[in-house]
Order: sequence, then C-alpha cells, then structure tokens
Amino acid sequence: MVRKMKSGNSFHGINGLKNLLSRCYIGLIVLFLYAPILVLIVLSFNQSRSRVTWGGFTLDWYGRLFSNQQIMDALVTTLVLAFFSALIATVIGVLAALGIHAMRQRNYQIMMIFTNIPILNADIVTGISLMLWFVHFMPLGFGSVLIAHITFNIPYVILSVMPKIRQMNISLYEAARDLGANAVYGFFRVILPQLLSGIVSGFFMAFTMSMDDFVITYFTKGAGVNTLSTMIYGEIRKGIKPEMYALSTIIFATMFLILLAVNYWPEKKPAVKEEQRF
Repeated sequence: MVRKMKSGNSFHGINGLKNLLSRCYIGLIVLFLYAPILVLIVLSFNQSRSRVTWGGFTLDWYGRLFSNQQIMDALVTTLVLAFFSALIATVIGVLAALGIHAMRQRNYQIMMIFTNIPILNADIVTGISLMLWFVHFMPLGFGSVLIAHITFNIPYVILSVMPKIRQMNISLYEAARDLGANAVYGFFRVILPQLLSGIVSGFFMAFTMSMDDFVITYFTKGAGVNTLSTMIYGEIRKGIKPEMYALSTIIFATMFLILLAVNYWPEKKPAVKEEQRF
C-alpha cells in the first residue's frame, strides 16, 4: 500500500513538473513574440526621443501624429490600397477557386501547384518581375502597386476558400435549380452563404498581407506614392519619428480589440417556441 502511494505521488509530481515546464516554455515564446511590441508601446508614451532614456509620460506624439500630413497621406494610401486590392482579389479568388474545384483531378493538381508558387516564391523575385512588366506596359504609380497587390493576394484567397468548397453540399444547389432557381440566384442564395466564412477569412488575409507588404510595393511604386512601410524605410537613415510608434500602437490596439470582439462577442441563440419545449 505504501509503495502504491509513493508511486502515485511520484507520478503526479512528474506530471506537475511537465505542466510547469510546458507553461514556462509557452510563456517564453509569447514573451519573445510580444516583447518588441511592448517596447514600441512604451516608447510611444516616452517624452524623450531617445529609445534608451525615459523622459516621462506624454501623449504629445499621438497629437503630433494626426497633424503630420506625410504620415496621414501614407496611412490613407495604405488603407485604400489594402481595401481595394483585398476586395478585388477576393472576387477573383472566389471565382478562380470555384473554377479550379470543377476541373479534373490532373488539371486541379496543376492549378494548385501554380497557386502555391507565388506564396512560396521570394517577394524580391515577384517584385522585380512585376516591375519589369510594368515598365514596359504602364507607368509606375498607384495603379501598378494596386495590380501588384491584387496579383499576390489572389492565391491567399483561393487557399482560404478552397476548403469551404470541399465541405460545400452541392445537393442544395442542385435542389434549388430543380425548384426553378436560375444559376445566379442559386449562387448568391445557396453557394455563397456556405462559402461566406472562407471568403471573409480570405479577405482579411489579403487585407493584412497588403498592409504588411514592403518589397513588392517598393519595386512597383512610382514617385510620390508612399505606403507606411516604404515611408518608414525611407526614414531609417534619418531616424524613425516617435509619431510612428504612436501609429503602430493604435494599429495594434485596434487589431487586438477586433480579435477580442470576434472571440468573446455573445452569440444570439435562436428563440425556442413554447410548443417545442415539451
């Protein structure tokens, strides 16, 4: 009996040690990922321009941020570019995913290989090739950057929508057609609702990739076109302005609040009729 108690205690002790080590390991990973962001947030409230000296708490950099026309122009350009490139890429990507899904197995595999190439390819290769293409056919500017962002966003949308297409119940669409619905009505009322979660994921993925991109934007933009990433790159030699710390903090806080709202927003439960309770 004593041996069994000792073996049980040692077993629980080993499990407790494993749980402690796993939590410490996860904590170190989270700290490694978010420590730079926490430093950036602290610097956005630092009155001193120095990154190593604390000059006191201030909100001046947030006030100067909205009065800095150069940063505001770059922010507007970045958001407009990300929204329209994600929207157009989502429309093209959904239609492309439906077309690829309808192909035969061999053609399907070939198209999926071509879809994965832009994702696995180095950004600098894509950026230089698009730049050479635009130089011969159109002037570099906002239009060239928009086309470039649409180009590299489409594969992300396709890969986000494709799993939902595989899970889709095609019998519902066929039943709608048998009941007299035309192809357009059946697509918007039967197929599209089943793909909606994948479409939304693809849109936000494309939006994020467009906002985050630097290399392709750098090679395809013309004079006078600046996004946040290219503007920050141009200011590295002179030193990054503290207003950029404030802007980065606002962007991070906005994304964090959106994620909290999406994950913890209470779902509405369907009302139960009195007759169905019994």
